[in-house]
Amino acid sequence: QVRLEESGGGLVQPGGSLRLSCAASGGIFEIYRMSWYRQAPGAQRELVAGITSGGGTDYADFVKGRFTISRDNAVNTAYLQMDSLKFEDTAVYYCNAHAPCEGYACPPNSTPVNVWGQGTQVTVSS
Repeated sequence: QVRLEESGGGLVQPGGSLRLSCAASGGIFEIYRMSWYRQAPGAQRELVAGITSGGGTDYADFVKGRFTISRDNAVNTAYLQMDSLKFEDTAVYYCNAHAPCEGYACPPNSTPVNVWGQGTQVTVSS
């Protein structure tokens, strides 16, 4: 079973930048869709960005043009580069790995992979 560990969170001023990392251990990293979600206090967890196994990316409208998701399969790590940070970006950021199964071909009734990291706090404050 894959395990995920986020790092790179912290305190930053508005307009600043942070780079989050999500290191995977176990599993077959290259087959996973990797995503970043965030959850602010009192709010639901929301999708920030995702990157497929083939490198295709998608972003929530509220981060387009400011955040960039990437992956390095050689080191089993996904990244989220966050620029032009705003107060409202303050949240716990979670990494997620998803795949139809743990393998390159999924037999019928396979168990999907849907694994979360423990989260990393990002605080944007002056």
